[in-house]
Amino acid sequence: MAEQIRVVRLILGDQLSDYHSWYPQVDPSILYVMMEVRPETEYVTHHIQKLVAVLSAMRLFAQSLQEKGHRVRYWKIADPDNHHSFVGNLAQLITKGSPPSIEYQTPDEYRLQQILGQELGTLGVAVREVDTEHFLSTPGDFRRGQRMETFYRGMRRKTGYLMDGDQPRGGSWNYDAENRKAWKGSPSPPVAPNLSTHAEVRAQVLADLDAAGVPWFGSMPADGWWWPVTATEARQGLHDFLATALANFGDYQDALAPGQPILFHSLLSFGLNTKLVHPREVIEKAIEAATAQGSGVSLPSLEGFVRQILGWREYMRQFYQASMPDFRRTNFFGAHRPLPDWYWTGDTQMACLADSIGSSLQNAYAHHISRLMVTGNFALLAGVHPDEVDRWYLGVYIDAFEWVEITNTRGMSQYADGGGVASKPYAASAAYIQRMGGPCKSCAYDPKKRHGSNACPFNSLYWGFIDQHREKFAKNPRMAMPLRTWDKFDENERRAILQQRKTYLSDLLRGSDYGKE
Repeated sequence: MAEQIRVVRLILGDQLSDYHSWYPQVDPSILYVMMEVRPETEYVTHHIQKLVAVLSAMRLFAQSLQEKGHRVRYWKIADPDNHHSFVGNLAQLITKGSPPSIEYQTPDEYRLQQILGQELGTLGVAVREVDTEHFLSTPGDFRRGQRMETFYRGMRRKTGYLMDGDQPRGGSWNYDAENRKAWKGSPSPPVAPNLSTHAEVRAQVLADLDAAGVPWFGSMPADGWWWPVTATEARQGLHDFLATALANFGDYQDALAPGQPILFHSLLSFGLNTKLVHPREVIEKAIEAATAQGSGVSLPSLEGFVRQILGWREYMRQFYQASMPDFRRTNFFGAHRPLPDWYWTGDTQMACLADSIGSSLQNAYAHHISRLMVTGNFALLAGVHPDEVDRWYLGVYIDAFEWVEITNTRGMSQYADGGGVASKPYAASAAYIQRMGGPCKSCAYDPKKRHGSNACPFNSLYWGFIDQHREKFAKNPRMAMPLRTWDKFDENERRAILQQRKTYLSDLLRGSDYGKE
């Protein structure tokens, strides 16, 4: 007879951490519970690769727990006894007599914190919340109003990473200025990963999603699969990145490269955000690889990579925890326009947007500059409502979970919080996109023209954005230069630019690609 269950431990779909202190000791009186519930697949419409990757990783994690001797109860999306709610499924396990207590790891997302915090208490059993043991920072490392750079320096001191005593290695905290090269086609990027294992698991998940009628968009890859669904694959991906791409990551981390969606980026964000791999392991392996004799990895490249993990990712986590739920209602510029329909198709003659959106829809991925300075920049300049931008980013990208998506999108990209995350809007005209390697030469629009029949929309939208919100920018010293430049244009030029912007925004509201048929 099986031993009576004493504790039920709930594991969420982004808590697949084999390094958590729950797992080293096998205890037959502990039951681990995992479930695929429809609300988690439908709070936005997700890219099919995201759904397949998360559910495949969940099933394989449950399997690995069972193989180690742990007791596991798993509900699949199409199981007939699946109540499609955490409390509904857990209630099936609560029996008369001596009901088990419930333990759960703190959800990263505020939405799930509220659901579990409120619903588990209705089961009439003892409930205990524990830490995920994943993040390197704590709430005490963050204070409201703190900029990422200050937070990052504090985390460097706390962890000792890239430090020589109490000073930063190499004498500088940040080498960002050295990591802004445009990629000219050389050096060649590594071959994209092709994870052929677990294809049968992914196929079964896809079939189950369709059988359950779960809505989705996008497509599965025609060949090759990029995304790790086990800790072993995540660690192999880390090893491959360090061996083949880290040396060039820094130089080209901000480069736009049409037809090269990965370039020298790591593809580690999905594995990190589902906790298949720990950030400590990522950072320490990177430092070890970079400092090995003959690695060819410069300090600026290494520091730029470490900053993304230790600085930006940890900062976004703590900012999110300190700012919700008010943060999701911010709309500093009063943006109100709908997201253009072509964000869901990539069918636009603006070449940079067609490339970035098309790649996102095909791969469920784009690197940070494509997200920030192409798709995000356009939405900002066009005055798209932040709610619509959030839904698109949260649905389309495989690594998008609200704690990291909304802070980057609503905070950094859309500046909807008025400067909480970023010190200035990340707004730019066509000149920036062209300088960083955008496909301007093949575009129907001229990046050098601010108005006229084929003027690049980014130009009039940018200058119109500066003019429309000049009162909000007047006290921001980082916006002084664009304001001075705008004021230097003669009156006729300003009028022509604003008329061009008005025409483009009118076309946008009609769903047109700016009159280009």
